[in-house]
Amino acid sequence: MSLYLTSHFPEYRKNQIELLSLLVLALIGAKDIRHAALAERCGGNAWAASVIRKIERFFDRHPLCPLDVARLVLTLLPDAKKREFAIDRTNWKLGRTDVNVLFLAVIWRGVAVPLLFELLPHSGNSDTSTRLTLLDSTLTLLDCWEVATIYADQEFIGQAWIQGLAERGLPITVRLRVDARIDGLPAGEWLEGLQPDEKAMLIDNAEVYGLPMNVVLTRTDQGEALIVASNATKGQHILKGYRQRWKIECLFRALKTKGFNLENTHMTLPAHVTRLLCLLILGYVWSVLVGIDQEAALKKHGRRAWSVISLGLRSLVRACSRQIGDSAEDLLNLIQLWMPPQRTA
Repeated sequence: MSLYLTSHFPEYRKNQIELLSLLVLALIGAKDIRHAALAERCGGNAWAASVIRKIERFFDRHPLCPLDVARLVLTLLPDAKKREFAIDRTNWKLGRTDVNVLFLAVIWRGVAVPLLFELLPHSGNSDTSTRLTLLDSTLTLLDCWEVATIYADQEFIGQAWIQGLAERGLPITVRLRVDARIDGLPAGEWLEGLQPDEKAMLIDNAEVYGLPMNVVLTRTDQGEALIVASNATKGQHILKGYRQRWKIECLFRALKTKGFNLENTHMTLPAHVTRLLCLLILGYVWSVLVGIDQEAALKKHGRRAWSVISLGLRSLVRACSRQIGDSAEDLLNLIQLWMPPQRTA
């Protein structure tokens, strides 16, 4: 595994790559990010206390950083089409301390994969400056014309934010609140004009936060207002596209209760949490690569019985726990997924 990670992180020293490889494998085996759980899955004859100190040194000083990991993600998940993204925030508490993270995820073959993130020094919503900083970092890795749209919920509104995206050439598909103005009128007033026999109202080229956007207004089955605006999608396709935003919620569940148990961490120092999230992204993207082409039974409502992450993580855990004979070869085959895909001319 070290060989393949070296190709992605050529500037890291050999011992840094070896430690990173060790912890990625330990993370997969433990499905837990606590130091003691990782130490139990680290091979070798060293005492547990010694291994834990090695893990602590990783979180203290390893050079692993978000931009390096994001570059790897885009390399391993190539896409011939423009990429779709989702932006959202997740948080948890350790005692009275809030850990609050703003994530940008890339949607690849129907799965949201974390790309970059910003730690927020407070609870609650992110601000415009932090969001734009996150996207400016993204634009060091790809060009604005490669972005099809960014899906966002009602937290991500406001003229400064929307105008900031436009200045960077980044399109957005965003859910609006009922008090947002569409061509100068509150969205709620437009929604009141929906006729009893109409399921939705489409408004093309309306002014929203100073920009021309297409807007769809409807109500959910529960009667809740659903108003979505986009400067990337035609009105009749907006709702179908906006459903992609839900995939980032699935991502958060996989990082937490349905996969890696992120909330078990006792780390709150920003540098430590940053390295932890980088490590988790590596484990997550490997699980995606393993699970993406596996078949899963469908439930009665038509959805898969097991997610891509669940399938991939299960296969990796099984391969990591049985490293004898043919099972060792299985793990080696899965490790080869770290090889950068060959690009055709």
